[in-house]
Order: sequence, then structure tokens, then C-alpha cells
Amino acid sequence: MKFSIGRKAGVLLAGLALVSLATDRVSTAPAALPNPILVFTRQEFFQQGGKNFMRYNYAVDNSAAYPAELFAAAPQLPPCGTNTKASRTWVDIYDQRGKRLYGFCALAKPADLNQLWFALDSSVVPPSWVYIEMTDRATNTKYKSNLAETTN
Repeated sequence: MKFSIGRKAGVLLAGLALVSLATDRVSTAPAALPNPILVFTRQEFFQQGGKNFMRYNYAVDNSAAYPAELFAAAPQLPPCGTNTKASRTWVDIYDQRGKRLYGFCALAKPADLNQLWFALDSSVVPPSWVYIEMTDRATNTKYKSNLAETTN
């Protein structure tokens, strides 16, 4: 006896419906969060202490995908220097070889992911690519971004 593709699909759907009805458990596992999508936004020259610097600015294109609780103050976790109310999630910027360039430990909301940056002396050639790692210190979960350029 041969079943048509439509009949196979119908039998499969009916079977899935029965299995879901027979299962009285509701999944409460948190939804997996996506890795950040890092994008270069601009570079800007500035002076500080008589020195010339270039600031490289970035945004996380999917910042809205992250819940606000990731950025809540977490005084129960180790401080960031003298900041005893550092956020639950810290963000570090790395060059393509894994050298840490800068970090943020007090982002207050997901939208703050759109104001990331690092600065170098203006005479220094920047790395070609950078990425970020978001570390949720409460769950010890890391989210690593794509590589993003340092110029347009």
C-alpha cells in the first residue's frame, strides 16, 4: 500500500497533535538568545590630555533581542573596579586575534549596546576586524559576535 505525500503529512501532523495532547508538561526553558551582530557605525577624532585619539564606534544590530534583565545592576556579583553595582552582563571588545581592546561593565539596557566603542592613539593603525563578547555573569554564558570592520 502506497501513501501519497499529502497523506503522509496528514498522518505525521495527527501523530504530533496526539503526542502534544498526551504531554502535560509545559517547557519553561528560557529561549536561546542570538549572538550579537556587530556593525561599525563611524570613527571620530578627539583630543584628551594633549594627545590625539581615534574612536571607533559600533552598534549591535540585534540589541532588541536581549532582555533588559541582562543589564540590570548585579551587586551580588563581583564588582567592576570600585563599581559595586556593575551590570549582570559585561561586554568586551577584542581584535581579530583575541587581544582585548576595551570593555563595558555598566551597560544599563539593551539599547546601550548601540554605543560601544574603543579608542586608539591616532598614530596607531587599527586592527582590520574586531568582535565583542557579552558575558552573562549570572549564568556564565558568553555570546560572541561576528567580526566587524574598523572602517567603512
